[in-house]
Amino acid sequence: MKLSFPIYEELDEKKKELGRLLFSKETSFVKGVVDMPGLPNPDKIEVCFSGRSNVGKSSLINALTGRKGLARASNTPGRTQEINFFSIPDNHYLVDLPGYGYANAPIKVVEKWQNLLKRYLAGRQSLRRAFVLVDSRHGVKKVDTEIMSMLDSSAVTFQVVLTKLDKVKEKDRENILKQVRASLQKHPAAFPEIILTSSERGWGIPTLRSIIAMLV
Repeated sequence: MKLSFPIYEELDEKKKELGRLLFSKETSFVKGVVDMPGLPNPDKIEVCFSGRSNVGKSSLINALTGRKGLARASNTPGRTQEINFFSIPDNHYLVDLPGYGYANAPIKVVEKWQNLLKRYLAGRQSLRRAFVLVDSRHGVKKVDTEIMSMLDSSAVTFQVVLTKLDKVKEKDRENILKQVRASLQKHPAAFPEIILTSSERGWGIPTLRSIIAMLV
């Protein structure tokens, strides 16, 4: 039976409190990694965030942690050229992957990033889930399906997070959801529920915090 990929249901107060408590701790930047030997020890649960350049990864991480300047946002595609690790004390790493769709990046740089991503995704045992961010205004693009296929082949469960929902008129949202759901049908590693967010409005942030807190 095919999955319909519903919107992630509203969490109860107990689960929301787990998320609030986790992210009440001060998240700190650990390091930026450009090759596999530079990865920190896999001694914490990890979740990673991937998405096209300018999909809103930095803004989402800042909203989750309550720290506006923690992850650097940029209007320049391809600026984030490292795997950036952020630590929540005693618990988790939040991992910001390089944005893909490298409009202004040289081919050799793109190849290096892609190789690093593949090796990280395939070999990181502490990685519990990848969150694939998709811009609500545009839906799933070809470059999104490429990273999803990479996650399929690495057997890494991924969950789609629709970003910038406040930028889409309510009457247009169902068409975007329909397109996203149709795309996800092709990916066996896709988690069967979609998260809707807006970093500016705070929509979906408590839900995403709780999901991360429950990945133990």
